[in-house]
Amino acid sequence: MSDSPITMYGADWCHDCRRTKAQLDGLGIDYTYVDVEADAEAAEKARSISGRTNIPVVVYSDGTHQVEPSNPDVEAKLRELSLL
Repeated sequence: MSDSPITMYGADWCHDCRRTKAQLDGLGIDYTYVDVEADAEAAEKARSISGRTNIPVVVYSDGTHQVEPSNPDVEAKLRELSLL
């Protein structure tokens, strides 16, 4: 992992993953993207974090995470972490 404040586990075929990735990119947020399709261990890591198989799993620097978050949910968390 990197020193990015956010790690997003997702897959290119996932609409919610593309939406969240586009939101983070559009806001200029530094994050690490982990493709769960390309890395089975990453898929298992995302599943262990969330307790679910749903993606995206977005993990924040404060140790919290969101699964399939809406854009308003992501924005609220970014503001809470003073990243916006």
